[in-house]
Amino acid sequence: MSSPSRQMILELGDVGFSYSRKDAFVTRLSFSVGEGEFIGLLGANGSGKSTILKLCCGILRPSEGLLSLWDKPLATYRNKDRAKLISYLPQTLDMNVPFTVKELVSMGLYPYDILPEMTADEALDLVGLSEKADSHITELSGGEKRRTFIAMTLLQGAGLILLDEPLANLDIRYQIELVRLLRRLRDKRNISVVMALHDINIALRFEKVMLIKDGKVFGMGSPAEVLTEGAIRETFGIGVKIMRQPDGKAYITYEEECDD
Repeated sequence: MSSPSRQMILELGDVGFSYSRKDAFVTRLSFSVGEGEFIGLLGANGSGKSTILKLCCGILRPSEGLLSLWDKPLATYRNKDRAKLISYLPQTLDMNVPFTVKELVSMGLYPYDILPEMTADEALDLVGLSEKADSHITELSGGEKRRTFIAMTLLQGAGLILLDEPLANLDIRYQIELVRLLRRLRDKRNISVVMALHDINIALRFEKVMLIKDGKVFGMGSPAEVLTEGAIRETFGIGVKIMRQPDGKAYITYEEECDD
């Protein structure tokens, strides 16, 4: 759970969800996200990461349990009011939209009748894309496209950003750049970030991770506490060895299969 000193933004208590009437997909899901937290969400394919993020942002509604945002039931918010508090970036994005970078970023203003203090130009500056403002989205690299969508969510002004595998299909340089960017934005604006990941080595660099198995929280805490060799084997079905560099930073190597 989050530190008691942090104000709670999002809280889930015994949340359940099912895509069919017969089988529950998420059961007794309980966790909280505090102000300024930077959390990596990990689990095997099909474990429930995307479903959990969609529940957290209101796209899906739980069949049972409590889900609150800023101490108020999430379901009671109007769509525009909720969008001012929580932003969700799905895994699949339409990267071929016929807009310039600035036009797409400006769409983050849709919840507002009275414009917020941040401008589209300021959001672009935060993600390092000021010089690309008039470029078309199709002219950008993969990393630049992701940063454009992140600038749009920043302009939206939410204090909590949920990202579903934003590093997917990016080369290692852009993966590292994107994580560093989000961490800088957290430090500057005190936003909270929950990011679904598939790379355990990147997750080892997070302050907190949440490990998901079969729609439940298998473990939540620091990477050292949660991402043990036994936990990784049980949730991902593969053996690993956790190694350490001379500076103490951890990394994993995968065990070779042994022939009988």
